[in-house]
Amino acid sequence: MTIVRRWQPALRPFRRITPAGELLAFTERVIKGPLFGCRMCGNCLLQETAFICCMECPKGLRNGPCGGVTPEKRCYVDETRKCVWYAIYKRAQKKGREKTLLEILPPLDWSKAGTETWADVFRQVRKTGTGRFIGSLFSGNEVRKNLIWDSVFKTIRQPEWWKGDSDYHPPAYSEPASDLERSLREGKFVVATEVTPPISADSGKLIRDINLVKPYVTAINFTDASSANPKMSALACCKVATDNNAEPVYQIAARDTTRTGLQANVIGAGQFGIKNILCVTGDNPIIGPAPTSDMNIVDLDSVQMLWILRRMRDEGIYLDGRKMKFPPKFFLGAATTPFASDPGLQAIKDQKKVNAGAQFFQTNLIFEPDRLDDWLEQLDKRDVLNKVYIMIGLVPLKSYKAALYLHNKVPGVYLPANILQRIEKAGEGAPEEGVRIALELIDKIKGKKGISGIHLMTLGWEEIVGRIITESGF
Repeated sequence: MTIVRRWQPALRPFRRITPAGELLAFTERVIKGPLFGCRMCGNCLLQETAFICCMECPKGLRNGPCGGVTPEKRCYVDETRKCVWYAIYKRAQKKGREKTLLEILPPLDWSKAGTETWADVFRQVRKTGTGRFIGSLFSGNEVRKNLIWDSVFKTIRQPEWWKGDSDYHPPAYSEPASDLERSLREGKFVVATEVTPPISADSGKLIRDINLVKPYVTAINFTDASSANPKMSALACCKVATDNNAEPVYQIAARDTTRTGLQANVIGAGQFGIKNILCVTGDNPIIGPAPTSDMNIVDLDSVQMLWILRRMRDEGIYLDGRKMKFPPKFFLGAATTPFASDPGLQAIKDQKKVNAGAQFFQTNLIFEPDRLDDWLEQLDKRDVLNKVYIMIGLVPLKSYKAALYLHNKVPGVYLPANILQRIEKAGEGAPEEGVRIALELIDKIKGKKGISGIHLMTLGWEEIVGRIITESGF
């Protein structure tokens, strides 16, 4: 049992099931419910999650924690409970099962929701050999035991349409897909930035901001309804950028994306000349404006998005196995929050993203660059640094109010006391102090091994980008 549980109603089947199936489902629910907080998703992963049900996560994340866990390791969606994935990681670490956390686990097959998993297990045990399976329970040969158990449980959790594993899959192409990828491959210290999507249908300011920052950066990122706040879509902003000869980074948030929409939008994005895609799980609607939308379960998490898109690009297949004659070409990225968890545990999630297909990382906002060393060391131990380009997220603080908002309201962002004090003390001179802080952070970041660039998040202050890049010596 685990102390992170809260009451979450069991999922119900979408269709009628046989009386025998109903009896088996009822039996499974009354046993696994009290023991594991089982929600009857019909896609059980307990073997891979240290026997703590990952569906206790309010987002329903099935491949690791989000970047919004609080310093006390509590869920930012519901701070009365601990992060279930942190509990999974700690138990796996204690049991020596960290390696199992690297397997890319599939999204829910919703046709199974509300049904039991035991019948599948019994059928697979019979195929493997009931005697062999029971004998493995008492076997001292761990290799043989794992092979037999994988023949049962891995076959169930890794269906033919997914085939997830724990291996690294390098891109299956040679020429860079974008200017951003080309610059990173050439070893340049790259600068990217964000331009804030407009809240109206007028793209005039958007175009002006794009042209304002374009001379100073390699790529421009467009957020996908950040903080669960609707604005012009990232896809539309990227199209405006390509029309103005700027290279965009198309951010896709799992929060508002289904597996069907993801595949369709990415195929369409290529027709607009969009070659950089950043996959994020997205902020929960709890931090967005009222009325609050569905907070239950995302259809995909960021790891699953990467896996699907990598296979579309490198294998030319859709999730359902359909082949495409002309696969899309793109450079895949992911977000990461280096300080969200213990460096060693955070490195597990980041390695998983790289294995799934991430070629570059954009980190959450960093205000303590010295703390990056432990995280980078853990990535290096996992042989990850040579497989991914890392761009550190920075922001020029414009006011004390903005600093407090980031510190208190944005999941995964924490400002140390000395930074808050400097901005507060500056008063009306806060914008100038914010620029000085940003330049100091850049100086500390530039020489770090494993860092390939910075990503400036402007929060609507696009006109400062040119000055920061010029004064930082890039």
